This record gives sequence, C-alpha cells and structure tokens, in this order.
Amino acid sequence: MKKGLVYKKDTKAGIVWEDEMGIHFQYDASYLSKPVYGAISKTLPLREEEFVKESMIPFFDGLIPEGWLLQLAIENWKLDARDRMNLLLTLCKDNIGDVTIIKTN
Repeated sequence: MKKGLVYKKDTKAGIVWEDEMGIHFQYDASYLSKPVYGAISKTLPLREEEFVKESMIPFFDGLIPEGWLLQLAIENWKLDARDRMNLLLTLCKDNIGDVTIIKTN
C-alpha cells in the first residue's frame, strides 16, 4: 500500500493512501477537533468519513507538476507517468501552496 501524510501548513491534516479499492483520503481526528487552517480544499470538506475514488482524487492530482517539470522528474527519477499515486508521493513534498505530502512506509 502506498500512503502519505497530508499537511496543511505545518499541521498534519490527514492521510492519503492507495489500495485495491482506489485512492483514499481521511482527515486526522486531532485535526478535525481543532481545524485551525480549515479544509485542505473546498472539494474535500472537513468530515470524519474518508473520501474514496477509484482513480486519483482531483485535488491531489492537481498538486502533481505538469509539462516540462513533470517530464524532467519522470526522466531523472525513472518514474512511471501513469502511477499518479507514486508521482504524488515523490513530487509533492515541497509544493507551492500550503499543502504538503510526506511519503510514509
């Protein structure tokens, strides 16, 4: 299973992971109890239930670089362009904006 911690600014907001059912995102209970920074996206409102989608959740897909920057990363790190979850976990540690994804084991 591939997974990553999702941070909003400097606060752990939740976890994103991939399994045989698809891509999942769930807010951390401690973040929900004190959501200082609010939802990570308008399309992922604060809630206890996890979000599940067969393919990449659009908000997270939007964090993955495009164009020449994506091509450069794919070539340098020998990444599979079709493996969106691996791209997210590899390339979204230092994003522009306030959401960061940190790969976990």
